[in-house]
Amino acid sequence: MPYILIQVTREGVTPQQKAELIEGATQLVVRVLDKNPATTFVVIDEVDTDNWGVGGQTVTALRRQASS
Repeated sequence: MPYILIQVTREGVTPQQKAELIEGATQLVVRVLDKNPATTFVVIDEVDTDNWGVGGQTVTALRRQASS
């Protein structure tokens, strides 16, 4: 019973993209691990950029610097 957690920043991931991620991740564990897709769980967690840090800074600050 695989559980796959995909975390992305909350920056406009569309429902179609989420559906593709869920389908693709499921098919990957079916192909690689021979798991049953009916018992494979995929969760997409969208994290606010203020709550995601890289290199000691929030993604919000990094995006702001990149656009300056």
